[in-house]
Amino acid sequence: MARADAAHTTCGGAGMPSTARVLFAVVSANGVLVRGMGAATADRLSTGMYQVVFDQDVTAAGCVGTVGLSGSSGLAPSGQIAVAGRTGIPNAVFVTTFDSAGASADRPFHLAVLA
Repeated sequence: MARADAAHTTCGGAGMPSTARVLFAVVSANGVLVRGMGAATADRLSTGMYQVVFDQDVTAAGCVGTVGLSGSSGLAPSGQIAVAGRTGIPNAVFVTTFDSAGASADRPFHLAVLA
């Protein structure tokens, strides 16, 4: 049986490099960077399309996003999200958000980047 406790915090004997950083951005539906760590700017490019720029190169990073409120109370709208590196901008992530039916829609989101 596998154990999950504090004594086993690495994967395959290899932990995160000492230079690794966890970056994040919380962005409102209209593209405003509400808060973050290592996040420099956020912009709404078009309906459901955003760019989040960080203070370092994120081309080799892992990224995960989720639709979520930019504030501290209420219910997030339903929807979907996709994240990808930003072509031609090594310190940016491209985010697209959709409504539940899959149509492009502005949604607030949380983005985490492990760089």
